[in-house]
Amino acid sequence: MLDVRGYPAGVRPLRAVLLFKLGFWAGMLASAALLKRMFPSRGDADSDEVDLVAILDGVAIKSRAQAFRGGSMFSWLGGIAVDLREAQLAPDAHLDVRSLFGGIAIRVPPGWRIESDVKAIGGGVAVDAPDPDTDGSPTLRLEGFSAFGGIAVGAKPEN
Repeated sequence: MLDVRGYPAGVRPLRAVLLFKLGFWAGMLASAALLKRMFPSRGDADSDEVDLVAILDGVAIKSRAQAFRGGSMFSWLGGIAVDLREAQLAPDAHLDVRSLFGGIAIRVPPGWRIESDVKAIGGGVAVDAPDPDTDGSPTLRLEGFSAFGGIAVGAKPEN
């Protein structure tokens, strides 16, 4: 059966949904491109504080900081990989992690204690760092959230 314009019945709602989805993703990508220019990443392998932003791309750092204090990480449709196994942790180190449709992976040495208060909505958070035996172990505090993405922290010895 054809409607008034000669289209098969039921095509108009499907066309409306497809146009909505196309507009949504075009707006999402345009917003991401604008935010990418507004919030550049700061920090390198020797920085004691990092502000990493991965929007529509990836960021990878292998830190050699002498007193890593933390910072922030934000991924949106992108990924961040940080290796802290060669870094020395400062007292009261704090890392704020946020992921939207992206991922953040953090590697720490086995002797670090990780305290995580990271929440997930439609995504996942995995902290696979065993608690060290000593009370004086360096402690890294994590806070943040993941929405439709993932945040993973793992301890692995240097190869």
